[in-house]
Amino acid sequence: MIPLEARSFQHRAEADRLRAAVEGGGTAVLSQVLTGMGGVGKTQLAADYARAAWNDGSLDVLVWVTASAQSAVVSAYAQAGVELCRADPDDPERAAKQFLAWLVPKPGQRPCRWLIVLDDVADPSDLIVHPDDPGTRYSLWPPASPYGRVLITTRRRDAALFGDGRRRIEVGLFTPAESVAYLSSVLKAHGRTEPVDQLTALAADLGHLPLALAQAAAYLIDSGNNAVVYRGLLADERATALADLTPDALPDEQATPLSAVWSLSVARANTLRPAGLARPMLHLAAFLDPNGIPQDVLTSEAARTHLAAHRVSVNVATTGEPAPVSCSDAAGALRALHRLSLIDHDPGIPHQTVRVHQLIQRTTRATLTHEQAGHFARAATHAIMAAWPEFERDTALAQVLRANTHALAQHGEDALYLGAHRVLIRAAHSAGKIGQLAVAIDQFDHLVTATRSYLGSGHPDTLLARHHLARWRGGAGDAAGAARAYVELLNDTERVLGPDDPDTLNTRSALATWQGEAGDAAGAARAFAELLNDQVRVLGPDHPDTLTTRRGFAFWQGKAGDAAGAARAFADLLPDTERVLGPDHPDTLTTRHTLALGQGEAGDVTGAAQAYADLLPDTERVLGPDHPDTLTTRHTLALGQGEAGDAAGAARAFAELLNDQVRLLGPNHPDTLTTRSALATWQKEVRGVG
Repeated sequence: MIPLEARSFQHRAEADRLRAAVEGGGTAVLSQVLTGMGGVGKTQLAADYARAAWNDGSLDVLVWVTASAQSAVVSAYAQAGVELCRADPDDPERAAKQFLAWLVPKPGQRPCRWLIVLDDVADPSDLIVHPDDPGTRYSLWPPASPYGRVLITTRRRDAALFGDGRRRIEVGLFTPAESVAYLSSVLKAHGRTEPVDQLTALAADLGHLPLALAQAAAYLIDSGNNAVVYRGLLADERATALADLTPDALPDEQATPLSAVWSLSVARANTLRPAGLARPMLHLAAFLDPNGIPQDVLTSEAARTHLAAHRVSVNVATTGEPAPVSCSDAAGALRALHRLSLIDHDPGIPHQTVRVHQLIQRTTRATLTHEQAGHFARAATHAIMAAWPEFERDTALAQVLRANTHALAQHGEDALYLGAHRVLIRAAHSAGKIGQLAVAIDQFDHLVTATRSYLGSGHPDTLLARHHLARWRGGAGDAAGAARAYVELLNDTERVLGPDDPDTLNTRSALATWQGEAGDAAGAARAFAELLNDQVRVLGPDHPDTLTTRRGFAFWQGKAGDAAGAARAFADLLPDTERVLGPDHPDTLTTRHTLALGQGEAGDVTGAAQAYADLLPDTERVLGPDHPDTLTTRHTLALGQGEAGDAAGAARAFAELLNDQVRLLGPNHPDTLTTRSALATWQKEVRGVG
């Protein structure tokens, strides 16, 4: 029995590929394999193809087999053998073999044109019968014949299913246009209409998965709710399970509700080597960005620790500890999920190696208890942090990591704010550093509100969130507002943590900085001088925070008018910074930058220009060409060129820098605007000279 055509069946590009019976070389395509995740409509495409082939008179025999188990295939073949070959119905295996032999064309006999559809092959090994006697092993693959065609649908991607003239056709999701057309058509058939924008949004919420769209449409019709109500219920994952949004009677002869459609696939993937790791790997991926997860996140030490702890079949060592999981084991778990079409795993996409449909993620999270969800969300946090490089040389990677952090915050917020929100701080800083100042401010503002709610206003994490919020508000141009925020924060930090706590000292440092940025350079220099005495006493002279304060003091000393003293202070600071932190540490590079700046302000314009020229290649090597500090160094180098008399060179350098800043930071970033102003100044200088 061929499945009935689904209501409002959508013609798709995959159907055209199925009907393309001859490839470019002229060879007939005799075997085709439709593969894809559960719910994309493979069976409907196969049924449409089979009906069309039968109706146009091009077939003599059509056999449709529900091939989810080997016994079902043997039984269907046996029935065909009984009906076509007069085989013995009491010996199914012999009847199946007779049918397969009958399919082979015989000399002198009229050819039989046949099509065999093996729908929903669950395991490639099901198509090979292994009796107790190895000599009687035989294949359930139909024989090659110029008059026969084979069509297989499966979620599997194993190599055993392809090759040998079998054409693979990946069945994907509906396009947005197909999704809206389908929903509109189904609803119209029941006298219902919905605004196109709401149907478009609903289709996106369901990830354009045909099965999900069909069940959602049936639910709308049965319940009488509109798309707005449905989307609201769907969005409230805590209050509404997917099972609650399933119609009581499934449409189109569907056998499985959306909430359970992938459960057997997960169970089967978990049996593949390395056994027991696919399920915990999917638990981890369920909290991350469906549009792309770096493999380094899912194979990090933190991820492997999670996999080892939650392996289904754990090999317990004599110590009682779970057996360790290697990087190759973790990658093998990804391949197991890929083979069952539960994820897309493409090692050729370096930063978005793993993609997983949002509804597979949701159904996976729905299987977890609240405690498990919190535990797995924290594991995902540690996995992201393990893959996040200390210095963000690769802006594309940083963007993907921020997207994964955003997804994690959406699905595991409770767990993150209870002591695991370091990744949120990292992501917000990352956004701010590339010019997304509004994003950084918004995220830290949310973090302040959340930590107050979860931890209390006096908790150190809440104070830290306020510190970062004030910093980025200052970075966005509100120096006076940042200074006021730090004054309030300092009072609370001293009261909660004490005057000598490192966080209190850091707050004093930030307050001094924004005091200077707000126009009080002399006050900033005095504040740094007082802070330096306390840091030497509490932290010691070689502590990195102490070195940072020495740099701040020298900088504002110069801004307050003592350029020569600042230059001497920077010259004394540089060897100490190199000794303590190393020549390639970002703080060492910053110290070299401020030393060059001090040289210029002290009147040594040529020396400053040379220092910037020496600094730039080191900054590019350590931090990368797109790092904000590299852009700042290019700005000061261009400025030094101009002040040294090369107005044309300065104009060219500022023009090149401006293009990169617009690309990386955006046209309205303060640094971009500063460069635009400098470019205009030096272009005017060039015209004046000319």
